[in-house]
Amino acid sequence: MEVENQQQRWEGYLDWRGRPALRGRHGGMVAASFVLGVEILENLAFLSNASNLVRYLGDYMHFSPSKSANNVTNFMGTAFLLALLGGFLSDAFFTTYNIYLISAVIEFLGLVVLTIQARSPSLKPPECKKGMAETPCEVVSGGKAGILFIGLYLVALGVGGIKGSLPAHGAEQLDETTTQGRKQRSTFFNYFVFCLSSGALIAVTLVVWVEDNKGWEWGFGIATISIFASIPVFLAGSRTYRNKIPCGSPLTTILKVLIGATLNRSPSNAVASMATSPSYPTQPSKGAEEEESGKAVPVPTQTPTNSLDFLNRAVINKPVHKALECTVQQVEEVKVVMKIFPIFACTIMLNCCLAQLSTFSVQQAATMNTKLGSLKVPPASLPIFPVIFMMALAPIYDHFIIPFSRKVTKTEMGISHLQRIGIGLVFSIVAMAAAALVEVKRKRVASNSGLIDSTGQLPITFFWIAFQYLFLGSADLFTLAGLMEFFFTEAPTGMRSLATSLSWASLAMGYYLSSVIVSIVNSFLGTLNHRPWLSGSNLNHYHLERFYWLMCVLTGLNFLHYLFWASRYKYRSTGSAK
Repeated sequence: MEVENQQQRWEGYLDWRGRPALRGRHGGMVAASFVLGVEILENLAFLSNASNLVRYLGDYMHFSPSKSANNVTNFMGTAFLLALLGGFLSDAFFTTYNIYLISAVIEFLGLVVLTIQARSPSLKPPECKKGMAETPCEVVSGGKAGILFIGLYLVALGVGGIKGSLPAHGAEQLDETTTQGRKQRSTFFNYFVFCLSSGALIAVTLVVWVEDNKGWEWGFGIATISIFASIPVFLAGSRTYRNKIPCGSPLTTILKVLIGATLNRSPSNAVASMATSPSYPTQPSKGAEEEESGKAVPVPTQTPTNSLDFLNRAVINKPVHKALECTVQQVEEVKVVMKIFPIFACTIMLNCCLAQLSTFSVQQAATMNTKLGSLKVPPASLPIFPVIFMMALAPIYDHFIIPFSRKVTKTEMGISHLQRIGIGLVFSIVAMAAAALVEVKRKRVASNSGLIDSTGQLPITFFWIAFQYLFLGSADLFTLAGLMEFFFTEAPTGMRSLATSLSWASLAMGYYLSSVIVSIVNSFLGTLNHRPWLSGSNLNHYHLERFYWLMCVLTGLNFLHYLFWASRYKYRSTGSAK
């Protein structure tokens, strides 16, 4: 009877009440579906403001276009970077279940602060008309700026925790030991991006329209209600979830192996013989079966692999201190982390391109004719183009492209994670080239119309901007889903939340890199006594096309860098390379 109960349990998982999770009752696509529903509400709350924030900071807080763009990229970069904290806490001390709930409450509080400020004129700088020399606009400062940034960065902290826990929580519901479970996991990540896009669709249409026509207090209010509503939706799935038991700090293991490999000097005789010992994969379940049968079976000594062999000193050499004793499994887990890190680094440049969607691209569109018949489209609603394309492509990719590629390649995956990421990188190169060409056309229209010194609307349709949005949307679809699944499947079990968070950390680094590149370009040109490409209050005076060409060159070089590492990577997880 005891053996039968053991077989019914999910090893290493608990239910929401802390009891052993049971097969058939916990986990599966039903549990993962609650996560997908929550993602719609969560991303609606985040993107409803982030997509239009650059205009809020410019029109109501009176920052310059470049300052507004930098503040937005810093805010979004911080939010995504804090996903690492959410992933770390989920793996080390709490469950993904608890981290999501705590983070949702924090984001809710931040949005309440922003809603109150947007509704109260006394908490904002005085209104003014830009471009009027006799009435210069007062940039937000002092306590008002403090309220703004407290609200924004509470939201960033909450978003980071959610991004670091929610995707991993959904993926953990699916059984990776079966072919069906691995296919379901791939479907989950595809539909996670679909639901992310669904929330974004509502955000960049309905909520942005409300912000531009009814007031920002209503926009922040909708976001506040949305994140609050996500909490009961998430809790509704509590009875179906299986929650992975935290395994302790993965950073401790990484640091111990790295320090051990550096400090451990003298070869240990007890371990030196491992070079001639057979190597066996770790299979805890078989050990349990042998114990149940009452037979003592000797377990052969494991040997570390030859890749990154400098780390093998952590286990082969005699430790200088007992605290630095490492197992072969710990060394191999750190090797996996180090091998996936170059792939992570190669996606930062792509996300630097994506940062333009919510900064300069929105400002470009604001100078163009945004009328669609009798309807005036808010510039911040332009991301609707990539969002709709991503929503249409995600089901097609999952139900048609992947099954077809599986038949053609005779593999379980069809298209590998790294191939998918590579396709996204190519789209980012094309997107930057398209953005540069569109900006050349926009400025030519401004010049020919005699409006180069005007901040008014230009006689050119905003549909031209759609090209860069479509290519960047395609890049995002291929890269984000592929990257999350790649990190989740390749990472050691005790580091999965943290590893999956690298997908969002890559976005963060991309946003920060965008700010750094803008600052470097302006500073470098300033030292040469040239006019900076990206400064001033009139976008028509910017050399934005040069900036986009620079980005195009950098993304091209980055793609070559990616090919170097991807061609040398060897998959370790079940089904990844089959």
